[in-house]
Amino acid sequence: MYSKFLEGMTGKVSEQWVTNLLTPAFVFWLGGLAASIYHFGWTPLKTWALQQPQPVQVGLLIVGLIVIVTSSSVAQKFDRPMLRFLEGYWPRWMKPLRHKRTQRYVNQWQQQQQRWSTLYAKGEAALSAEELNEYAQLDWLVMHSPSQPNQFMPTRLGNLLRASEYRSKERYGLDAVVCWPRLWLLLPDSTRKELQEARAALNTTVRISFWSLLFLVWTPLAWWAPLLALPVAWFSYRIALSAAAVYVDLLEATFDVHRHLLYQSLRIKLPKNPIKEAEDGKKLTQYLWREPDPTMPDFHDPPKS
Repeated sequence: MYSKFLEGMTGKVSEQWVTNLLTPAFVFWLGGLAASIYHFGWTPLKTWALQQPQPVQVGLLIVGLIVIVTSSSVAQKFDRPMLRFLEGYWPRWMKPLRHKRTQRYVNQWQQQQQRWSTLYAKGEAALSAEELNEYAQLDWLVMHSPSQPNQFMPTRLGNLLRASEYRSKERYGLDAVVCWPRLWLLLPDSTRKELQEARAALNTTVRISFWSLLFLVWTPLAWWAPLLALPVAWFSYRIALSAAAVYVDLLEATFDVHRHLLYQSLRIKLPKNPIKEAEDGKKLTQYLWREPDPTMPDFHDPPKS
């Protein structure tokens, strides 16, 4: 019966079903089946299944496939809430833990800043091989951390993403929260594709973390469920850090290379001085978010070709 059903899943329809099934949702429900067999035993479930008429067996198999695909689709709606939780946007009752962990990262950042300054003052030519390697690591950590203590979050992922949010504001005066939706509409297709792929990779790791934590619901049926769920959740979070690093680097590169599109599309003159560009960027952000700055110049029409 099952072989005939599988033989019917051919062509493009089969490929789509296989793609939808090979997801964390499939592993979750498969784990639930394994936990049920562990708790109730294989014989009762097998006996009950074989006692059902063939149409009922086929119906149960179809319902199972529908549940897997549907739950996988529904879980994608939790990508953003789960990402925010991993960033450190926690409920109020977790405020003491949030404060404690945030202060911990601030202290680490201050130590890293001090050590980086010491190595920087010596000059790269005077550093030993070990010091040069340490300097490179500290330089990356400092550049991928918020620049002010009040900007820190209680998780590494949160600090990584928070640093990227403030980078364009500090360097160019462009608030990423305000300017990003506008800039996205102006980006070349190739840049959009790179950003979408990087964000999809980050979302995938976050989704795996979500399903891993959800796997804990099988604990009443199988004592070993946490032994599988927690390590996978931790490992997927570590991968999320790498995926987020790629994503934020692309975000910052997008502002570096394409920020001029904002000025051009809004008919505002491009900044002429890199040192004073942040002032122009702040005026542009204010124009988009609230009201024009009185010192903003008149609209500028690009020269006709």
